[in-house]
Amino acid sequence: MSERRTSLIGGCLVAIGPISMALYTPAMPTLVAEFDTTESMIKLSLAVYFAGFALTQLVCGPMSDAFGRRVTTLGFMVLYLAGAILAMAAANVEMLIAARILQGVGASVGVATARAIVRDQFEGETSSRIMNTIGIILALGPAVSPTIGGLTLELAGWYAIFVVMMFFGLIVIGVTLGAMRETVVPDPSRIQPKAILHSYRQLITNRHFMATSLTVAGSVGALYTLATVLPFVLIERAGLTPTEYGIGMLGQSGMFFSGSLAMRYLMTRTSAYRLVPVGLGFIGAGALSIALSIAVLPVTYLSIMVPVGLYAFGIAFVMPAMTTASLAPFPHMAGAASAMMGFIQMGAGLVGGAICAAIGEPVLATQIVIPALGAIAIGSYAVYRTRPHLAEPEPAPEVPAPELSYDGRG
Repeated sequence: MSERRTSLIGGCLVAIGPISMALYTPAMPTLVAEFDTTESMIKLSLAVYFAGFALTQLVCGPMSDAFGRRVTTLGFMVLYLAGAILAMAAANVEMLIAARILQGVGASVGVATARAIVRDQFEGETSSRIMNTIGIILALGPAVSPTIGGLTLELAGWYAIFVVMMFFGLIVIGVTLGAMRETVVPDPSRIQPKAILHSYRQLITNRHFMATSLTVAGSVGALYTLATVLPFVLIERAGLTPTEYGIGMLGQSGMFFSGSLAMRYLMTRTSAYRLVPVGLGFIGAGALSIALSIAVLPVTYLSIMVPVGLYAFGIAFVMPAMTTASLAPFPHMAGAASAMMGFIQMGAGLVGGAICAAIGEPVLATQIVIPALGAIAIGSYAVYRTRPHLAEPEPAPEVPAPELSYDGRG
C-alpha cells in the first residue's frame, strides 16, 4: 500500500479506541444517576474498558502475525460491535460494565494492527512521517468525540452514544474490507503459546524496546489517565455541564493536533528524532505547571486545561520517532512488538487511572499522577540516550576498531 493509504487506514484503525473512550466520558456523571449507582462503579466501567483494551493487545498482535492483519482486524471489530449493542440494551450497571469490557477487547486490535502495517512496509523517516499522519487523524477523532458525545447525550440520551460507536465501528470494518491490503505472510506458528512467550520475553528484556516504549507510555498514558478524572474535575469541581465539558475537551485535542501539524512542518527540515527532546520539554512544562496550578490557583477550566494543553502539544513531538524506534528492530514479529508497545502504553493509563481512583479526590489525583507520568517519559528517554548506537530507529552495530596496516601502524 502507498504511504498515503497506509497513513489513512492506520489512523482509522488506531482512532477507534480513543474515540470510544472520548464519546463515553461526557456521560459518566449522568450514568451515575441513570443506573442509580456510585461514581466508583461508573469509573470502573471505564477502567475495565482500559483493561480489555490493554490486555487483549497481547493476544491480537500475535494473532495478526499468525493469521494476517485483515482477518484479525475484522474478527475483533465484530466483538466491538457486539459490545456496543449490549451496552445499548444494558438494564443495570453490571451489564454496562460487561459491554465495556467487550468493546475494549474488540477495539484493541486497532492499535496493534495499525502500527504493524506501518512496520511491515516502511522504516526510518518514512515510518515517522506515517506515524505523524496517524497522530493527526488520531487527534481529530478524539477532538470532536467529546463534543459529539455531549450533544448526543443532551439530544437523545446516553444509549444513543453507543449507536454512534456502532457507526464508527462499521466504518472501520468497511475500510478494512475495501481499502486495506494484507501486508504480512501469515505464519500460524506465531500463535503457539511457546512462540508468544518467547516473543514477549525477547521484547521486555530488550532495553532499547522498553526505553522507547516507556517514553511513549509516560507521554500518552497521561491522556488516558486524564480521561478518567477530568470529567469529575471539570464537571463537578469547575462547574461545567456535560456539553460544555465535551466542547472544552477540544482544548486538549486541539493542542495535540497543533503539535502534530507543527511536527509535520518541522520534519521537512530536520529528523523526527531531533524533535523528541523538544516534545519532552513541553511535557515537562505541562507536568510541572499542572502541579503548581492546582496548588496555588482555584480549580477552573483554564487552570487545568492550559497545563494539559502544553502536555498534549509535547506528545505530538514524541510519538512518531519513538514509535518507529521501538518497532524498527523487530520486523519478524511486528504484530507482537506493536501489541506489547500498546499494552505498555495503555497499561500506563490503566495504572494511572487506578491510582487516581485509589486516591479518591480527583483534583489531588491529577496533581500527583500526571507529573509522575511526565517524569517517567523524560527518565525513559534519558535511558534510551545512554547508548548512542541504540539512539536511532534501528540499532547500529558498534563502530569497529580501525584495522592495522601491514607495517603495524594504525
